[in-house]
Formats: sequence, structure tokens, C-alpha cells
Amino acid sequence: MPVTPSDLEVAQRARKRIAWRLLPFLFLLYVIAFLDRMNISAAALQMPGDLGFGDRVVGLGAGIFFLGYFLLGIPGALIAEQWSARRWIARIMISWGILTIVMAFIRTVWQFYLVRFLVGAAEAGFFPIVIVYLSHWFRNEDRAKAVARFYAANPLSFVIGSPLAGYLLGISWLGLRGWRWLFILEGTPAIGFGVITAFYLTDWPREASWLRNDERDWIAEQLSREKQAKQQVRSYTVWQALGHRDILLLTFAYFFALTGNYGIAFWLPTILKRLSGQSNLRVTLLAALPYLAGFLVQQFNGWHSDRTGERRWHAALPLLLSGVTLSLSVVAGSNMALSVLLFTIVGACYFAFHPAFWTVPNAFLGESAAAASIGLINSVGNLGGFVGPLVMGYLVSRTHSFSAGLSYLVGSLCLSGMLMLAIGVGHRRVASA
Repeated sequence: MPVTPSDLEVAQRARKRIAWRLLPFLFLLYVIAFLDRMNISAAALQMPGDLGFGDRVVGLGAGIFFLGYFLLGIPGALIAEQWSARRWIARIMISWGILTIVMAFIRTVWQFYLVRFLVGAAEAGFFPIVIVYLSHWFRNEDRAKAVARFYAANPLSFVIGSPLAGYLLGISWLGLRGWRWLFILEGTPAIGFGVITAFYLTDWPREASWLRNDERDWIAEQLSREKQAKQQVRSYTVWQALGHRDILLLTFAYFFALTGNYGIAFWLPTILKRLSGQSNLRVTLLAALPYLAGFLVQQFNGWHSDRTGERRWHAALPLLLSGVTLSLSVVAGSNMALSVLLFTIVGACYFAFHPAFWTVPNAFLGESAAAASIGLINSVGNLGGFVGPLVMGYLVSRTHSFSAGLSYLVGSLCLSGMLMLAIGVGHRRVASA
């Protein structure tokens, strides 16, 4: 059936209206999520001295977040697919906002561990729910760009959050030190936006009163065609999808990628502080550079992946480059300027892999199978966020140097890239169809 100028005009209007309606708001929610997830790395510049926590305690507390996160990843994604994404996102945000504020009032090691675990459990499902939600609104050929725009909140939250955290660490109000205000002031927006989410987001195109009738019909038809194309190749049950070779490879690739990333992300302010001896504000500004570079490269890689239709190399190559560059930072040792440059390149390469990576499950799985698989990849993969900071903290305390820990992270990133290259080509055939 030939495509008329009128059809193209409707398609352009619909894509633009959907993108402007959903992506800025989801971006903002993810900024809030990552500020609340990673504010512990800035608090670690001040909190251990106040509470008497050692490197190993702080590393375990940073990582234990992901044990709670692991438990509810798959159920959360399935709830979003079968019930209501907007309501579940709203519940998640209100819960983690309250618990982040509670974090400001901990006194003991076990309180630290418990609240971090509960914050992780509260936030579990947010990211896979959003990835599933994007598949309700964006075609496969637009999905990497959509993921890139949403995921831009990840690196930019550090760009925003690092100097903000540096400033908040310097305040002392009502007898509370800066790190406590950091948790209070960064947890409060999650509660407010959680309430807004329940009214602002729309679960499905057919419910979107903000789309014109022809725009609703167009996007519904496009997504229906994609679903039919997947079913013509093969229709997977949830359990078949969870045992699929490529899903398992994606899960382990994501685990090792996040092991490398969170090991760096949590310890980077501390590494730069000990290398430079600069103030907390200057250190957090320097720590923001890898994330600014990551945002820029990520947008280009997502655009290029959609343009070429290629996913595997667009995910694997950035991971391999990130690992190789991190290995050079170990060689750089105490050279502050070179270390900052290399960490910036590591961040640029690491964040570039996500847009192409997250299009793969939806390219050959449909509905609940895709939702469960995304939940599995995200929840198991995020255990790398537990392993990375923990192993780094252990190796730093044993060797009194960051070299051994960074070498471990190098291996994790390179292994992730190699696993990505082992993924089969079946999903690309479906995408081409």
C-alpha cells in the first residue's frame, strides 16, 4: 500500500507530539531517581567521618541498595505491562522519596544497611517499567533515540547532582550536617512528582486525549504491525523468553557493565579527592565531567544506531573502549590531569552503549515476554551495582590503593563487551522485517 503525503504528515505529527509529551517528563523522573540513588557517593565524602564508617562499610552500604532492587524488578515490569505503568511509577517514586529522607537520620551501621536495602526495594522496577512503557509509544526504528533521550537523565543527573551535592555538603542547618540535608532535599521531589505522575502520564495510545484521532490510529496501527511481525517469526511465553540464549547473554552483559560503572561512579569522588586534595565542591565538579561527555556521546550513538538499524556493535564497542581506557587510568597513577581526562573518556564510552542495548529485547519479544525479560536483565544486571562498589571497597581496604579495584572493573567492562558480541542475529532479522 503506497504511503501518501497525508500519511507522512500524520506520522510526523504523531511522533513529535508523543516525544514532546512523554520524554521530557520521563527524563525528569529519571534525574530524580538517579539523584536519590547516587547521592550516597557524595555523602561518602562526609558521612563516614561523622558516623565512624570505614571504606568496607561504605562500599557494602552503597551496594546493598541493589539487593533490594533485585527482588522486585521482574514483578514490577509485568505489573506495568498488564495493569498500569503510570500508577506503579507513581507508587515507586513516593516510596523511595520517603525512604531517602529517612536515610538522613541514620546513626548506626545496621540502620545504614537496612535503609539502603529498602530504598533499593522501593525503586525496583522503575527503569524496566519505563523501557516497557516506551515500547507502548515508540516504533522499533524510533526506540533507540527515545531510550537515548530518556537515558540522558543518567549522566546528566551526575552533571546536575555533583555540584549540587558539593554545595549541600557545605551547609549546616538546624544542627544537621550537610550530608543529612543532601538526603532530605533530594528525596522530597520524588514524593511530589510521584503524585503528579499518576495524573500526567497515559498508559496506552488509545487513552491519549492529547493526541488527535488520526495520530492515535497511526501509532496504534504501527505498533500492531510490529507485534504481528514478531509473532510470524515466533511467539514466546514469559518462561521461554527468560531462558532464551540472547536474553541470558544480555543479562550477564548488563551485570558486568554495571559492575564496572557503579564501581567507578561510587568511588570516583573519593579517588579524585585523594589524588587532588581539593575541596568537596571542586571534586564533585571534576567528577561530573565523565557524565557530561557520556550524555553527548550517548545521544549520537542512539541516533546512529537507529539510522543504521544496527544494535550489537553499537552496544559492544563502547563497552570495550570504556574498559581499555579505564586500564590506562590505572597506568596514569597519581597524574591528576591525565586521570581526569581518562575517566572522562571512560564515562563517554560507557553511557553510549545503553540506547542500542535496550532496543534488543523488544526487537524480537512482545508484550509480557519482553516485559519479564527487561525486568530480568535490569534486576540481575543491577546486582553489578552491589558487586562493583563492594569489591572496590574490599580491595581498597586490603591494598590501600585503587589500582587493584580498577583493574577488576576493567575486566568487567571488557567481558561485558565480549558477551554483547556473542548475541545472535535473530533479533536483527525481525527488526529488518
